[in-house]
Amino acid sequence: RIITVKDKNITRFIGKTIPRAEVFTILENLEITIIQKEAEAFTVSVPPYRVDVMQEADVVEELLRIYGFNNIELTEIAGTDYLAEFPEKDINKFKRSLGAHLVGNGFYEILTNSLTNVAYQQKHNLTFHGAPVEMLNKLSEEQGILRQTMLFTGLEVCAYNINRKQKDLKVFEFGKIYWKNEGGEDVTRRYTEEERLALFISGNTETENWQNKTKAVTYFDLAQHVVQLLEKSNLENIKQEKLNDPLFEYGMQLLKGNKEIGKLGKVKTSLTKDFGIKQEIFYADLNTALLFRSANPKFVVQEVPKFPEVRRDLSLVLDKQVTFDEIRALVLGTEKKLVKEIIAFDVYEGDKIPAGKKAYALGFTLLDETKTLTDEEIEKVMTRLMGAFEGKMGAVIRK
Repeated sequence: RIITVKDKNITRFIGKTIPRAEVFTILENLEITIIQKEAEAFTVSVPPYRVDVMQEADVVEELLRIYGFNNIELTEIAGTDYLAEFPEKDINKFKRSLGAHLVGNGFYEILTNSLTNVAYQQKHNLTFHGAPVEMLNKLSEEQGILRQTMLFTGLEVCAYNINRKQKDLKVFEFGKIYWKNEGGEDVTRRYTEEERLALFISGNTETENWQNKTKAVTYFDLAQHVVQLLEKSNLENIKQEKLNDPLFEYGMQLLKGNKEIGKLGKVKTSLTKDFGIKQEIFYADLNTALLFRSANPKFVVQEVPKFPEVRRDLSLVLDKQVTFDEIRALVLGTEKKLVKEIIAFDVYEGDKIPAGKKAYALGFTLLDETKTLTDEEIEKVMTRLMGAFEGKMGAVIRK
């Protein structure tokens, strides 16, 4: 392929004049041969395998890639007011904020290739949003498609570290997933790419020492980190549902309205075995773009209550299928004004209660922001709650 390059266009495209001798050296080292030199232009021959170099601008791009973007000085106008105006909500700033939070909580950031092996999903008959985007000129089968999930490339990193005795892992990655849409002549609508944030934890939460024994990480350790990210984004009204996903043994789906903002859980053992991993891997996958659009940058500060809070506990036996979210919804629907917080500080399943049942120990924080609650008022609230549990959930109150 023969391409003519004008000296003035190199300067115009890059914004800086590069000496001709340096230009020729860089291009020759890239196996782009100089076949003719003129006063203000030159002609090059591009090897057939360089299918990405089709025109003059592509040659200049290759030149700049080797010369280095950091070697192009900003002009005076570009270095001052030109770069001063940024949108109020900047997704890159948002991602840096989340990344800094995770690093502060012991995570390490990783960066993996967007190209992955289609065999990972074919072996387990996994399907995703759409058809995979296949490479026309792939370098190998291991890099044959653009990834449709952040999981597989992350598991490669986990396996690499575990095989080198680094078994206590807390890593995260900002990346993209891709898929091909059905139909559509417009090439811009034919493919979709989506920003994601992936979290992986495995091993132990703490290193062994004389004071404490090691404690294996659990699903709840991962859930705590995800909740902190949601709180940092100031998200409200996030709905949690039981996850049904072929990548997970169990987990939770997070919804904002009717859109999935993320999911988290324990990765299926059959998948981790494919990577030679013998320990449990817990994985969270968040939609970064949706998280950013839903985030509220304005935090509301409330005055510290002038009147004391009251704590009351309640133990009850419910059907095993009843979730804590259902309990919370019932409590807030019955007594939203005075109940400020509900926690489950103990959950029991075993031979001491009937089969198919589960025992919850719940803690309720009560507060009236206008006055101090009396014992009589507190008793009325708890009586209404017990009546709601018995009437709507068939609960047995343990006294």
